[in-house]
Amino acid sequence: MRRHFFLFTLFSLISAPVAAEEVFLVKVSGTIEKGLAAFIGRVMDEAETDGAQAVIIEVDTPGGALDAALTIRDALLYSEVKTIAFINPRAISAGALISFATDHIVMVEGGTIGAATAVDMQGNKASEKVISYFRNEMKATAEKTGRSPELAEAMVDEDVEIETLAPKGKLLTLTTEEAVEQKIAEFKVEAVTEDDKLDEVLKLFDLDEVKLTRKEINWAEQAVRWLTHPMVASLLMSLGFLGLIFEFQSPGWGIGGTLALVCLGLFFGSHLLVNLASWSEVLLFVVGLLLVIADLFFITGFGLLAVPGLVLMFVSIFLSLMGRLDLWTWDTAGVALRPIMISFLLTMVIAAIMLKRLPKSTTWQRVVLNEQETGYHAAPEKHVLLEGKSGKAITDLRPGGTAEFDGQRVSVTTEGDFLEKNVDLRVVEVEGNRIVVRKSDSA
Repeated sequence: MRRHFFLFTLFSLISAPVAAEEVFLVKVSGTIEKGLAAFIGRVMDEAETDGAQAVIIEVDTPGGALDAALTIRDALLYSEVKTIAFINPRAISAGALISFATDHIVMVEGGTIGAATAVDMQGNKASEKVISYFRNEMKATAEKTGRSPELAEAMVDEDVEIETLAPKGKLLTLTTEEAVEQKIAEFKVEAVTEDDKLDEVLKLFDLDEVKLTRKEINWAEQAVRWLTHPMVASLLMSLGFLGLIFEFQSPGWGIGGTLALVCLGLFFGSHLLVNLASWSEVLLFVVGLLLVIADLFFITGFGLLAVPGLVLMFVSIFLSLMGRLDLWTWDTAGVALRPIMISFLLTMVIAAIMLKRLPKSTTWQRVVLNEQETGYHAAPEKHVLLEGKSGKAITDLRPGGTAEFDGQRVSVTTEGDFLEKNVDLRVVEVEGNRIVVRKSDSA
């Protein structure tokens, strides 16, 4: 009996499914930006969850956004999975930081790594604050991964002198041979074809028998990368603000409100996914919007709530474009303000054109009923009798408010115009309890 039990247990252990060993391959090419950071973060999470043997980062980049590079650096540096930077053929600027954050670095023949000083959007050298911050990030990363902190600093700061490699006033950039000699890289890959290069990397770390899985950016991450582009972000803000303007101009919920909801949702949602914005910015925007709505429809005297509401909306968008708090400078503030100003100007121009021309267009005439129907009126008789009468605005009309006709005070709305208190009015339409007025021709 014991023998049978032993054989059954042994058979169960042998036949039990064993998790397949796996290596993830990720390509970091072109400009490093915030959407790529979200992708790398997802891959590293999957690697830990799936128990991957290693993650190979194939690097070929001239650099990119510093905040995105720092996010990728943290994901690699603090991962429990083995990470390998395969530089094929260059890791410049932010690419150098990403490579330093991995456990192992290998480079193809003729490769380069370094020249990691921070620059602004115009390609000019960044402020001393940013340079100092990035220099210490490179130094700390090198210390954590067992590489020379002095060489890491020399790649960022031209004032750091490395004898025979980087004289004072020159940034350090190492070739493959120099990187191996200085123990920045461990191996030189001598294969020629791309497939052979990758096979050689796998053999160097005894991973040639392990399943290789190439990780690609999915459609959602690609969409986020596109939506967070400054020009696309400006367009989303413009369309969102236009939608709000037209929604305020018309009663009930319409296409303007839907457009605003979709565009502003895409703007904040995409920035949330790449950690540019947080829910606090979204909350600020919603509170600001509610204050503007309350001022338009419930408060007499424009500005009491609208001005602080507009300020909150501006601040929320500005903060979502600023990125990491530790990288804030006047330069980054200018970069964040640029799409906001573009969006504001674009919104004002389009709104002015559409408010002036749209009601007269043939397309608008087809979808809007302009003819006044005769016959049955659902309005109370006292309201029907007001049609065509003249009166005066008792409150500001934005576009709703209160007016007086023959001593009778009633709630009215304009055709979309904002009118001041005490303006002479004329009733142009009565529909149910809705009384539409227009500024009197004699006013």
